[in-house]
Amino acid sequence: MLEKGGSAVDAAIATQLVLGLVEPHASGLGGGAFLLVHDAKGKRTLALDGRETAPSGAEPRLFLGADGKPMPFQAAVVGGRSVGVPGTPRLLEVAHARHGRLPWATLFQPAIEIAEKGFPMSHRLHTLVSKDKTLAGNAAARAYFFGADGQAKPAGTLLRNPEYAKTLRLMAAKGADAFYAGDVAADIVAAVRAHANPGSMTLADLAGYRVRDVEPICGTYRQWKLCGMPPSSSGGIAVLQILGVLEGHDLAAVRPNSAQAVHLLAEAGRLAFADRNRYVGDDRFVDVPVQGLVDRGYLAERAKLIAAEKSMGKAQPGTPPGLKVALADDPVDEVAGTSHIAIVDAQGNAVSMTTTIEGFFGSKQMVRGFLLNNELTDFNFQPAEDGRAVANSVAPGKRPRSSMAPFLVYDAKGGRLEQVMGSPGGSLIINYVAKALVATLDWKMDMQSAIALPNFGSRGGPTEIESGTELAGVSAALKAMGHDVRAIDMTSGLAGIRRTATGWEAGADPRREGVARGR
Repeated sequence: MLEKGGSAVDAAIATQLVLGLVEPHASGLGGGAFLLVHDAKGKRTLALDGRETAPSGAEPRLFLGADGKPMPFQAAVVGGRSVGVPGTPRLLEVAHARHGRLPWATLFQPAIEIAEKGFPMSHRLHTLVSKDKTLAGNAAARAYFFGADGQAKPAGTLLRNPEYAKTLRLMAAKGADAFYAGDVAADIVAAVRAHANPGSMTLADLAGYRVRDVEPICGTYRQWKLCGMPPSSSGGIAVLQILGVLEGHDLAAVRPNSAQAVHLLAEAGRLAFADRNRYVGDDRFVDVPVQGLVDRGYLAERAKLIAAEKSMGKAQPGTPPGLKVALADDPVDEVAGTSHIAIVDAQGNAVSMTTTIEGFFGSKQMVRGFLLNNELTDFNFQPAEDGRAVANSVAPGKRPRSSMAPFLVYDAKGGRLEQVMGSPGGSLIINYVAKALVATLDWKMDMQSAIALPNFGSRGGPTEIESGTELAGVSAALKAMGHDVRAIDMTSGLAGIRRTATGWEAGADPRREGVARGR
């Protein structure tokens, strides 16, 4: 699309449509996304919230059983109960109307062609299908992903998806309205409501979906200005908090992959997640002290809680400026699906877009060639904790809290775009992005090396290090500092672009199937 003279937004739309086909477990038309756009001509950073919404019939007790206790997670996920009103199709349309250069229908052609001709099933897709215990319960998914023997189709099998191609042809001709009304919408509602674990979505819910224009949340870190997504995402706030409390440390003098590096970022993560879990939700429904949470004075005070050689253990939330509502802690975590797209075009416009259907294969419901999300399980299942309301409770029309953290990095003085960054990975996204930013900004790594660097951090509980990496060598030192160390799978999908003295360089995560291309 860039070679055809398209904008960064054009390229992002075409990429998303193909990803929904070849990486269906992670993102697609049935999900939602956050989009940051750098408008080079206008010298502006723009943000669109295309997060899914709870249907109008959603109640605070949506994920509570008859006994008043939270449902088991998998029981909540599979079926229609977990499906939020998708936002991605409308987001793509709004972004194109404002920033597109190529005709809308042109952007659909690659995905339509691949869907009709077929693509070889990747090893990763085969592995995820093989591991999934509930996907085959949906007839359309079973026919598409599994063989007659009930096993996942082998890697390399040519997968054709004519239903997806038909959906794309409708949207190419009629716009996103072809998704939010008519036969496609009717099929979505039927899939949600007719399941044994039904949801309440209606045609009116789909027709009423709106993308939100939101102000990016920006902060400074050393000589840079970083801009991310505000609520309904917690990612922008949390990453800015992590960097803000670390600004007083000379991270350039700290060796990557050292016990001290892990200690400092994990401690900063504890503080950020304590605030996230207490204060962040959809800011149309709860008073989120956004600016107070990233206030430099507040973060300087929080930074004093980090000791040089000893872990603080469990961090408590702070009291940010502007706080008005006393809320309860909400420890809910998203699971690790999602995709990230980073693009810079020849005119210097840029896109950082994180896009998702939530967990792998979403709600396990396939409609018209795409999978529906399970985004509503990102809400806290309990409407209250210890007698106090939680910021991230279920409500009609509300957007569940996300950890997605697309970022744009600028030179703070001149305002020149320096980096485009983001990652999939559920609640681990926050630590993935913070790690990569520290690696490029403080440790001066090239983008590929920064992305490939072992992952680590804390989400408020244990100190997590990526299993099978050299970080195992610092585990004993971390434990001596009081860290509860856990080696876990940390399959990030970081994608980033960085300005250099000679142009742009890009990196794609070796842990997944992404690629970096350009010229």
